[in-house]
Amino acid sequence: MSRHDKGKNPWGGKQSSNDRGKSAWGGGASGGGQEPPDMDEILRNAQNNFKQVIPSDLRGGKVIALGVLAIVALWLASGFYIVNPGEHAVIQRFGAWSKTQTDPGLGYHLPSPIEEVSILNVEEIRKMNIGFSEAYSRSGVIGMRDVPEESLMLTSDRNIIDLDIEIQWNIKSSEDFLFEIRDQENTIKKVAESAIREIVGQTNMFPIITNKRQEVADKTKRIIQKNLDEYKSGVNITQVLIQQAEVHPDVQDAFQDVQSAKQDAEDVQNRAGAYREDILPKARGKAIQMLQQAEAYKQAIVARSNGDAKRFESIYTAYLNGKDVTKERIYIETMEGVLRNAEKIIIDNEVGSGVVPYLPLDGLKKK
Repeated sequence: MSRHDKGKNPWGGKQSSNDRGKSAWGGGASGGGQEPPDMDEILRNAQNNFKQVIPSDLRGGKVIALGVLAIVALWLASGFYIVNPGEHAVIQRFGAWSKTQTDPGLGYHLPSPIEEVSILNVEEIRKMNIGFSEAYSRSGVIGMRDVPEESLMLTSDRNIIDLDIEIQWNIKSSEDFLFEIRDQENTIKKVAESAIREIVGQTNMFPIITNKRQEVADKTKRIIQKNLDEYKSGVNITQVLIQQAEVHPDVQDAFQDVQSAKQDAEDVQNRAGAYREDILPKARGKAIQMLQQAEAYKQAIVARSNGDAKRFESIYTAYLNGKDVTKERIYIETMEGVLRNAEKIIIDNEVGSGVVPYLPLDGLKKK
């Protein structure tokens, strides 16, 4: 402050000796009988001080022009944007789609409100949870909370199952994602819930909680993708993961009883199957043996019959040639066959005349 300014007040006017006891607003320093400040006077003093600060050649319309140019330059510069790898930039002119930049690098659009840009990461894998929610901290996931209204589902065999699912998806069409559906994530979630309930409602509970989780997840993924494609959502479902599948706690005891009964039934069936596998080969072998014996017996009977027939024919031919000799021979052969195993006692009439023969009947009976 120069020496010429020492007598001025803060608003540019000179301060007389009579004003030294007054405040900046013109009142006394003690505050008694204080009047309100004159705002017009304050503004005039401030304007005069501002004019004294700036150079004389920049006063007037040049300052306004420079200010307008600066504002226009800043407005035009707001149209620059950067597209990173894996991102798409969708340009809208007065709300309607104009173009989409898919190549990474620097881009430009007419500043708002003429054009607006929406930059989407189309390669990012987004995750969505159904049936549970996760709590996060700086170190990561710290806990999970069950959401019963989403996780409880009814199976085809009328059992209640508690299912936690993770949906992974990304964007395959930026334009469809922005303009064809509203509230994109909520829409995807509703479609996914409908699809999983459809599949679970067509499947028994036991396969879902044991060995057919992946099959259920694959069917769910196909239905979700089909429905989203019909909506032209621009969304690609990359994976459906079943994080947890278990019986609802309220029916856990009943489920255990049912599983025990099923296990007992399987044990009985397994034992019956083992017995069948043991007895059937034996029965088949015995049947084959009986068939072979019957075939051998048939062949033996047929061969014997043929032999007897041929023997009879030869005897008959010999009988025709010599009847007396043939009759005697047949008689002798027949008697040999009859008496071969008989107990014979021969008594000569001459020697045994007057002798009463003793027949050992008891001995004969024992033999």
